Amino acid sequence: MFELEGLDHVALAVRDVERAADWYVDVLGFERRYHGMWEGVPVFVARAKTAIALFPAGSDHANQSQSRKTHGMLHFALRANRKNFVAAQRDLTSRGIAFHFQDHKISHSIYFRDPDGYEIEITTYEL
Repeated sequence: MFELEGLDHVALAVRDVERAADWYVDVLGFERRYHGMWEGVPVFVARAKTAIALFPAGSDHANQSQSRKTHGMLHFALRANRKNFVAAQRDLTSRGIAFHFQDHKISHSIYFRDPDGYEIEITTYEL
């Protein structure tokens, strides 16, 4: 069996790439990466080893991904320690971003949506 280092990136088709990139930078502290590559498509935003590739909805690149899709994505999850999990809730509340909490017995999670309606989970295993 081979080893993997982790999830490299999630690819999302969004209505407005710049608005989405700005939201991920502002709300979740991501940074833009790989400026000027691939003629600007996709736009990559990342934080540490976690990245999101933002494609314009309806583009040839996004349509190729859609045609291979067999099931819809439910959500993607980001991990935080307990201190930052609590801080994320305070920050989202101050921004007027609604979220809901779930106790999964092994972890606690909050769920909220980005401007395109994708559900994002922040989870902590520090109970």
